[in-house]
Amino acid sequence: MPHTLTGFSYIAGQWHQGSDTRFYGFSPAQNEPLNQAYYDITLDLVDAACSAAQQAFVAYRQTSMQARSEFLHAIADEIDALGEQLLDTTHQETNLPMARLQGEKGRTMNQLRAFADALAHDLAPLNLHCEDAADPARQPLPKPHTQLKHLPVGPVAVFGASNFPYAFSTLGGDTAAALAAGCPVVMKSHRAHPGTSELMTQAIDKAIMRCNMPAGVFSMLQGVNYDIAHRLVAAQQIKAVGFTGSMGVAKALMTTIQSREEVIPFYGELGSINPQVVLPNALQSKPQLAQQLCASMLMGNGQFCTSPGLWLIPHDGADEFLHQVQQSISAAPSDTLLTPGILRSFVQAIDSLTQCTATNLVAKGEKSRDFHANAHVFSCDAQQFLDTPLLHEEVFGPSALIVRYRDMTQLLSIINALEGQLTASIHGFNEQSDIDQSVFEVLSYKVGRLIKEQMPTGVEVCQSMNHGGPFPSSTDVRSTSVGIEAMRRFMRPLCVQS
Repeated sequence: MPHTLTGFSYIAGQWHQGSDTRFYGFSPAQNEPLNQAYYDITLDLVDAACSAAQQAFVAYRQTSMQARSEFLHAIADEIDALGEQLLDTTHQETNLPMARLQGEKGRTMNQLRAFADALAHDLAPLNLHCEDAADPARQPLPKPHTQLKHLPVGPVAVFGASNFPYAFSTLGGDTAAALAAGCPVVMKSHRAHPGTSELMTQAIDKAIMRCNMPAGVFSMLQGVNYDIAHRLVAAQQIKAVGFTGSMGVAKALMTTIQSREEVIPFYGELGSINPQVVLPNALQSKPQLAQQLCASMLMGNGQFCTSPGLWLIPHDGADEFLHQVQQSISAAPSDTLLTPGILRSFVQAIDSLTQCTATNLVAKGEKSRDFHANAHVFSCDAQQFLDTPLLHEEVFGPSALIVRYRDMTQLLSIINALEGQLTASIHGFNEQSDIDQSVFEVLSYKVGRLIKEQMPTGVEVCQSMNHGGPFPSSTDVRSTSVGIEAMRRFMRPLCVQS
């Protein structure tokens, strides 16, 4: 039977309308609002969700790892049981291709099961427990027995991302990591896919009842009023925040957190231009590189956090590379972006780059509809890039900037001028070259994931993955939002001595 959408928020096992203030989802494909109404949660109900999470924390933190493992498996099962309705609803709200949504749904279930498997093995992949034996005979003082454990920090606030309606949203990686760590979650849904968020919440509601978990272990807040988000991160019960979104919103939330009596960790993923370093020999040894970079940039119409937005290529011998870029981009069809706001920002960014005297337009795709975004690739030389702050900014959408460098000294100057990034790739890397190794070493201090001979788009969910990086790509360079290690963000050490 299909699930009925109510437009309500979910507070500790109960559905609530909240206020009378309505908002609507949006169909990017039709460029018009959808019919289903959703309701802003009231601030009192935000407080109720946080109080219920704290109450649930006392019981949930004492559940066995096996019980939490079964809970995460049950959530994955219930997501799968949503069937075609989930995919159809998300496609309507995002216009992301159905194949992409099917893959992301599978990834979301797999990451829940990965955390479940880690719990089933007593967190062995994280190696969280260690012990030092006592030595009563040690001089001049006896050595005590000490044991290091890790405890869940408490209720966690999670914010859904616009560009990954499953993997980084309601039951995405932040929620999975927090629940695996033993922390209840109060989740703020994203206005770009409210129906998807409600369906996913219906899935976890069934898993909570099926596994007899405390009702307050999960709540989902609908709404577009910014006060909702600020009330959530200011709540004294909330002990950490997982966030994927824009720099502007992140800074506003961090300001609210800084005003708390107890300042809490804010784990934010904020953006990245993911530089692609094309070393001189790659222009000859990788003849398909230009098409591969274009295809990577066009994935999701440029709306991946790991989309390659900056291509550093040697000045000499680049004519064929640029010709292939022109062919690929000119033939690229236009497509929708996730929200009207994202489209407006993209158009403004493209206008700024077009008017910038430092850049030249290499190629652009045809725009088949007024509300579509068409691909653009610009170019400049190294000194122009170094002298123009505008060129260092992320463009969220199908756009890239090619920067031509004349020698390795100039390339290193560009890399040193970069802000922190989620990823970077090196193409044409020679392990035996001291110069290439120096590029690798300098670039290592600018990124969270350094990739050899591959495109940056796509993030593997595994123990060794790191999805984060130096600021401003993320707010905590020491942690990851993808992979089993993400659980560490929501745990704290406790030493027991005797």
